[in-house]
Amino acid sequence: MYLGIDIGTSELKALIIDNQGEIVASSHVTLTVQRPKPQWAEQAPNAWWDATHSVVAALRQSAPEAWAGIKSIGLSGQMHGAVLLDSQGKVLRNCILWNDTRSAAECEWLLAHHPEFLTISGNLIMPGFTAPKLRWVAQHEPEIFNQIAKVLLPKDYLRWKMSGEYISDMSDSSGTLWLDVAKRDWSDELLAATQLTREQMPRLVEGSEKSTCLNAELASQWGLSAEVIIAGGGGDNAASAVGVGAINQDDAFISLGTSGVIFVVNNRLQTAPERGVHAFAHALPHRWHQMSVMLSAASCLRWLCNLLSITENQLMEEIAELSQQDKQRAPVFLPYLSGERTPHNDAYAMGSFFALRHETNRALMGYSVIEGVAFALADGMAVLSNSETNIKQCSLTGGGARSPIWAQLIADIVNIPIVTHPASSSGALGAARLAWLAVGGDEKQVCKKPPISNSYQPQEANQAYLQQRLALFRLLYKQQVEARKLLPE
Repeated sequence: MYLGIDIGTSELKALIIDNQGEIVASSHVTLTVQRPKPQWAEQAPNAWWDATHSVVAALRQSAPEAWAGIKSIGLSGQMHGAVLLDSQGKVLRNCILWNDTRSAAECEWLLAHHPEFLTISGNLIMPGFTAPKLRWVAQHEPEIFNQIAKVLLPKDYLRWKMSGEYISDMSDSSGTLWLDVAKRDWSDELLAATQLTREQMPRLVEGSEKSTCLNAELASQWGLSAEVIIAGGGGDNAASAVGVGAINQDDAFISLGTSGVIFVVNNRLQTAPERGVHAFAHALPHRWHQMSVMLSAASCLRWLCNLLSITENQLMEEIAELSQQDKQRAPVFLPYLSGERTPHNDAYAMGSFFALRHETNRALMGYSVIEGVAFALADGMAVLSNSETNIKQCSLTGGGARSPIWAQLIADIVNIPIVTHPASSSGALGAARLAWLAVGGDEKQVCKKPPISNSYQPQEANQAYLQQRLALFRLLYKQQVEARKLLPE
């Protein structure tokens, strides 16, 4: 048995798979995000550890035999978060999350003074990444910065709590901007640009390798052997790729969770920082991947439902009743509630509705939101398509994958067949698969593609009006950039 744990933004998920790759038990705990100031997003690392204990207790109770058979653990987690520890292992402040955009000014400074980030890390300097967060801490919280002994990513904080060792993997570390992604090693030059050293970083392993073992005391507390190993694991998207079998050249998926991601596998490093495309190491050796990332995806629908006091399922049912004519007259929504990454790299981008009328009801607003998210994915696909990738089909994962309406809309707008799979917890599933690989599992058996639940082909009848609305969507963003100049600082 193999345990996978995934720290998302909105929940921590865990599942157990057997040596046939079947999920035998799963559990999850909801997490919350703190937003003490505009553009800020934080979580307390101890909340992740408490949630981990909760899912462990639930799995032990629901599947005691499977739990007793666990041989290894894999970890997956939200990327870029900055967990800062002092020399005694004390957390110095709440973790600054991936969708926190407070460090926009620090990004501009780093780009002006250290353009080597673009060539060594292979990525544009964006507020979501870890390096500019540390520059912000140095500038605004020097008393904290001066105490930093270790900088960990969220999943690696769990590993440290489980084992007492500071270790990370290549895929997650790619998102710090301190990794030489081609060499798959820390860059002393990039670390020095943010007044840090290699000694403050965790040791690096491949995601499918053994990293360490469970601490004996914790193993006893959890009812496991101290010989249970912990795999290197991966950033959430790389782990999700392993979960859906995206491990070979041009394999691709779209993640429709809190954020929206288009992920495509490369056999060699391909960078395009000028287009806002992310280029990271994969969670498997000798492979890399490219991503386009939007900061608010399914979270936009959750935001609207909270405002309207309606469940997502109820709103989706009302959206399903809309005619094509209704949809053509719906408002147009810009989904930039947290700023945006690909392709705009615009920390100050804002969400908005255009063309509201007296007759606009909540179903039309709901449709506008899911359409706007799909339009932003189309922008991401456009910059990926300008590279050497050849995406012919995308798996759809994340909470949004449960909606056939949304899946069909993405297929129509992005103009690529979309498929969904039975297992929705692909980050946790990928983590469990990495755990299996770390104890000698065969990659072809472990990382096979899951069965297809549904397939959505682009419908030509819908594409003409959607392309017109996409053109309006893009124009509205350009106009917003100009209009923001009139807003107060």
